[in-house]
Amino acid sequence: MASTSTAVPPKAKRKLDNGKKKPKTLKDEFGEKLDVKPVIPKPADEYDYDSSDEEDLRNTIGNIPIKWYDDEEHIGYDKFGEKIIKPAKKGEIETFLEKMEDPDYWRKVFDKQTGTDIRLTDEQIEKIHNIASGKYPTIGYNPYEPFLDIYSSQKEIHPIDNRPEPKARFIPSKDEMRMVSRMVHAIRMGWAKGPKAKKEEPKAYDLWAAEDALDNVTKSQLSRMRVHMPAPKVALPTHAESYNPPEEYLFDDDERKKWEETEKEDRVINFMPSKYDALRKVPQYDKFITERFERCLDLYLAPRQRKMRIHADPTDLLPDLPNPNDLRPFPTTLAFYMRGHTGQVRSISVEPERGELLASGGEDGTVRIWMMATGRCIKTFKMDGEVTSIAFCPVADRTLLAVAYEGKYVAILNTGCGDRLHVQQTESLLAETPTESQEDGAVVTWRKSKDKLVLKMPNEVRQVTWHAKGDYFASVCIDDIAKSVYVHQMSKAKSQCPFQKRKGHVQAVTFHPTQARLFVATKIHVREYDLARCVLVKKLITGCKHISSMATDANGENLFLGGLDRRFCWMDLQMGNKPWKKLKHHTAAIRSVAYHKKYPLLATVSDDGTAMVYYARIYSDFSKDNELYPVKRLRAHERTSNDLCMLHTTWHPTQPWLITAGADGTIAIFTY
Repeated sequence: MASTSTAVPPKAKRKLDNGKKKPKTLKDEFGEKLDVKPVIPKPADEYDYDSSDEEDLRNTIGNIPIKWYDDEEHIGYDKFGEKIIKPAKKGEIETFLEKMEDPDYWRKVFDKQTGTDIRLTDEQIEKIHNIASGKYPTIGYNPYEPFLDIYSSQKEIHPIDNRPEPKARFIPSKDEMRMVSRMVHAIRMGWAKGPKAKKEEPKAYDLWAAEDALDNVTKSQLSRMRVHMPAPKVALPTHAESYNPPEEYLFDDDERKKWEETEKEDRVINFMPSKYDALRKVPQYDKFITERFERCLDLYLAPRQRKMRIHADPTDLLPDLPNPNDLRPFPTTLAFYMRGHTGQVRSISVEPERGELLASGGEDGTVRIWMMATGRCIKTFKMDGEVTSIAFCPVADRTLLAVAYEGKYVAILNTGCGDRLHVQQTESLLAETPTESQEDGAVVTWRKSKDKLVLKMPNEVRQVTWHAKGDYFASVCIDDIAKSVYVHQMSKAKSQCPFQKRKGHVQAVTFHPTQARLFVATKIHVREYDLARCVLVKKLITGCKHISSMATDANGENLFLGGLDRRFCWMDLQMGNKPWKKLKHHTAAIRSVAYHKKYPLLATVSDDGTAMVYYARIYSDFSKDNELYPVKRLRAHERTSNDLCMLHTTWHPTQPWLITAGADGTIAIFTY
C-alpha cells in the first residue's frame, strides 16, 4: 500500500487541518482495520470562567450615553464589530406573567448597555441591603469592635505622671535628619520630581445638542444662567420702516391729520412713514439726542436692589427692661389662706378706706366678713341663693355692701362691722329709704327686710357695682336682652333702665370715677355713655373676642379689659378707640382684672391657676408713654374638675397686697 507521507513535512504529518492530532489507526491480528471510536473529552464551557466585568464589556461603545441609540435598531457593537440588536420590548402582560411565574424575578435588574435583565447574586443583594440601611457594604464587617479601655473613665485629682516633657520629643532624631538631608540633596540635583499632573479625562460633546441642553453645563455656568436676565428682543422691521416703502404704506392727508391728533400712547406706530429715492438722502434722526438723554436719565434713576446684611447682636434686639427690684413694691409672697366657704368663691371686695375688712360671697349662699390682719371670719350672712357678685360702698362713712344672688335678687346689707358711729348712720340711712313711694307695676321692686334692702330684679344678676358717690349702683343681668342693665338710686328707691335697644350681650359695666359716665362692655366692644345728657360718647374697638372683666384707673382715663380668649387689653381713652397694648401671658381664660388706686400695679387672674402682676405707670404728660412691665407670676389655687381656678381678684386700698378668690373655696392674700 503506497503512502504519501513522504511529501508531507514530519511536523505537519501529525496534525489535522484544524490543529488536532491525527488518531492512530488500529488493526486486528489479520490486518483488518478496527472500528474504534476515540473518547473525546467534553470541552470546557468558556462562560464558566467569565466574570461579570467581561460580560459588561460585550458592548464596546465605551463611555457614550445610551440615549444616543434611542432612534436606532441596535444598542451598540460587540468585540467583532457586529451590531447588538435591541431586544424586543416586553408588554405589560408579559412582564406581569414573568413576574408571577419566575420566582427569581425580584433578583433581576435591567442593564442599559445590553438591554437585558441580569440576575443578582446573594452577595450583591446583601450589599444592596447594607447600603440601603446605612451600613457598611462589606459583608460581615463589624464597625463596633470590642474596645479595650486602657485608662479609667473616672476623673482623678492627681495625674498619673507629673514629670516634664522630655526634650527628645522636640528634637528630631539622627535617622530623621539623615532622611531629610537625602531629600534635600535629591531636590538640588534634580532627581526628585514633583507629583504628576492629573490627566483630564476627555469629555464627549454633542455638537448637535440644543442650546438650552444642560447635560454638559458646569455648576458655575448654571449659577450664571439662573440670575441671567435676557434682553428683550426687538421686533423685526416692517415695510413701513423702510426708507423707500410701497405707496400703500404712505399716509394721505386724512391719515396724517388723524395720526397727529391721536395721543402718543394710542398710536399704532410711533413714526410717520417717509419715502426717499436713495439711502444717502435719508436725513439724520432729529430726536436722537433727546432720546439718548432720556435713556441715560432712566438708567441713572432706575431703582437698584441692594441686600444689606444686618450685623447685630441678638440681645440688642430685645427691649430694655428695668430691674424688677427698682419697681418694688409689688406682691411676691403668699401670706396665708382664708378658708370657710364650701364651693366656689365667686366675688370678693375690700373696705374702701382702710382695708381692714374683706367681704366674700360664694357658691354656698353665704357672705362672709373677714379681718384682713388676722384672716378670721367675724360675721356671716346667709342668703337665699348662690352669691354671684358683691361690692363694698365706696363711701367710707357707710358700712353698706351690695350683694347679688340667684333668685333674681340684689340686697343692700349693713355689715355692722367697723366704727359704731358709721354703723348707726348706715342703719338710719336704710330706715329712711322710701321703699313705700315706688310706683305700682314697677319692673324692679324695693322692700325692706330687717337690716337690709332687697331688690327684686326681672332677671338673674351677673354683676353689681357702685358709683363713686355711693348713692347710685348698677346691675347687669345674665340674659342677652335689651334691658339687661339697670341703674338704681338708693336715696329715692328708684330703678331705671338707660337702654331700650339691644347693642350686644352685656358682660360688665363700671362707673367713671369722677364724671357721670358709664362704661358698658359687650363681648367685643366697649361703649362710653354720658348719663347726664343720655348720649353715646365713644365706642371702643377692643380686639377681644369675649370680654369677661373691666376696670378703670383712678382718673378714668384708662380702661383695662380681660377676655376669655386669654387677651389683656389696655385702652388709653385719650389716644383713640383702639388698644394701646395687647398682651397674652395666660394660657386660659382671664376671669378678673384689678388696678391699684395708690400704686402703679395691675393684676389679672386666669383659669390657668396664675395671677400676673404688672407694673403699670400712667403719665399725665403727653410727651411720655405709659409703662407696662410684667414683674411677677403668682400661684395659689388648684384647678377644679370644671377647669375653673381663679375667679376674682382685688387690691388692698393702702398696701400693695393682692387678694384672689378661687374655685377651690379658698381666699389667698399675697404680700411683699
